[in-house]
Amino acid sequence: MLRTKLDHLLTGTPKIFGDDGELSAIAKDPVDRSLMLGFEGLEGNQVGDPLRHGGRDKAVHLYPIEHYDFWREKYPDVSELNETGAFGENFSCTGLTEDQLCLGDIFRVGSALIECSHARQPCWKLNHRFGKGDVLKTVVKTGKSGSYFRVLEEGRVKAGDDFVQQARPYPDWPLDWLFGMIIGGGHKGQAAELVALSKNRTLAESWRVRAGQLAAG
Repeated sequence: MLRTKLDHLLTGTPKIFGDDGELSAIAKDPVDRSLMLGFEGLEGNQVGDPLRHGGRDKAVHLYPIEHYDFWREKYPDVSELNETGAFGENFSCTGLTEDQLCLGDIFRVGSALIECSHARQPCWKLNHRFGKGDVLKTVVKTGKSGSYFRVLEEGRVKAGDDFVQQARPYPDWPLDWLFGMIIGGGHKGQAAELVALSKNRTLAESWRVRAGQLAAG
């Protein structure tokens, strides 16, 4: 059973991002009080692009603290990496890296109950945020993606809350394997697994669709 603490709780609101005036809420700031975690996400948290971010399958974004050492070594000149929230995460903690999490893992955090729905699919905004052209590529190569959770039971959460696993229905589907299958190009010869994933409603809808497309070749 996985057990850790929620070290940091973070929220953000859309701000101008890039030269074309596009909005993004990737920059997150820590919150030192309890917040309501609803089915659509944290109280006070917003997204800049509701077509690609937010929604019930992406109610909470978690990024492991352990990954920061890797990124700081790779990009020592990027000041954003000196504090949590650099990757747009809402939850920051240790002990929940992609090789430790599985699809469908259920956790109690505060009074809320959450379920792992998929890994984070990186986009160009990471490159722009850090001013580096290879962040997206590096996430795909290393699998240091972070994870998304949906909310099964709404409740209040705060930094310092216990973060305790309640169930693991799919122990054979770790998140790093899932990311490799759907995003990292590891799907070749895995048609049966892809079909199974495409039918599993625990997996986020967008990734179920992608699994079906990959299975069809």
